[in-house]
Amino acid sequence: MGPRILVVEDEEPLSVLLRYNLEAEGYSVSTAMTGDDAELSLQEATPDLIVLDWMLPGLSGIELCRRIRAMPDTERVPVIMLTARSEETDRIRGLTTGADDYMVKPFSVPELVARVKALLRRASPELVSSLLKAGDLELDRETHRVHRNGREIHLGPIEFRLLEFFMQSPGRVFNREQLLNGVWGHDVYVDERTVDVHVGRLRKAINRGRSKDPIRTVRGAGYGLDDKIH
Repeated sequence: MGPRILVVEDEEPLSVLLRYNLEAEGYSVSTAMTGDDAELSLQEATPDLIVLDWMLPGLSGIELCRRIRAMPDTERVPVIMLTARSEETDRIRGLTTGADDYMVKPFSVPELVARVKALLRRASPELVSSLLKAGDLELDRETHRVHRNGREIHLGPIEFRLLEFFMQSPGRVFNREQLLNGVWGHDVYVDERTVDVHVGRLRKAINRGRSKDPIRTVRGAGYGLDDKIH
């Protein structure tokens, strides 16, 4: 599964359009219609990039941007601000509040997608690279092939996305809820025990012979990938 993007936009047709085009580029997209809903979503899982409308019902986009920059988990997440305001003073206000980029409505969707790619490339190059490496594991996003010590490993779709998710943040431990949101998505209901089943299948596939298990189980915390194991 590709980089995770949160689209915060109260105009439903535009929200649907952005989601469709971003998912077509391979991104995992979740949406929120209000600033308050977006803030709750950010507390559950941290996206890799946020597309944020300035004018939102309830909590405004500009205030949400301030809060995003004040939270340790999201302070470095790139933010693209969308707004109907075209005055220079408004653009300056948006950027000084913490937005990384700014687009005035109506805008070109292909241009927005290009700016998303550029921001992700600068902020988290490992998220847009086609080849991920961790320890003796290699995962190719374009060919959907996985190798360990040169030996090809055949994985099912869920196990592939699970390994990809781990390899994007080697060494980090994820709880089951974070894995559900990151691998299955916010809009899919899956029992947390399903995570254990698929982690078990992934372990069985990548651990052959005397190979050490690179997947760590941290009791009471979750699972993580040890990139130092060869």
